[in-house]
Amino acid sequence: MAGTYTQLHIQIVFAVSGRTNLIPAKHQEQLNQYVTGTITNKGQKVLAINGMPDHLHILIGLRPEKALADVVRDIKANASRFINEQNWVVGKFAWQRGYGAFSYSASHLDQVIRYIQHQQLHHATRTFREEYQALLDRFGIQYDPRFLVDEVD
Repeated sequence: MAGTYTQLHIQIVFAVSGRTNLIPAKHQEQLNQYVTGTITNKGQKVLAINGMPDHLHILIGLRPEKALADVVRDIKANASRFINEQNWVVGKFAWQRGYGAFSYSASHLDQVIRYIQHQQLHHATRTFREEYQALLDRFGIQYDPRFLVDEVD
């Protein structure tokens, strides 16, 4: 075969270290734009991005020559550096270790994009932990609830 043709759509979800509300709503759009730039500069395509003060959702079109783990590592490292340079938080900002990644067919993209765009509505009635657990359950991913997310003590 002469070419490589793929259709890889991945929703990435990760949380602030300690699950604290450190991303101010007034800075969410600026963070989204910065993360979008990071992803685009890595040769990937952003289909949707939105978050809450304690976590972020990103739907990307993943090119096959780049490993998902490398893309997520670069997103988190660059976003952490950006937030720290902007002095949005007292102390040092960091994302928690780990992330969730969920693949979707093209026929589900509109639904996933709407879901990501309406995060604020979803979290009026559901915590991040509940949302994340539901994603893992829906995709049949086994997990130990003790290590699901880093909670604030």
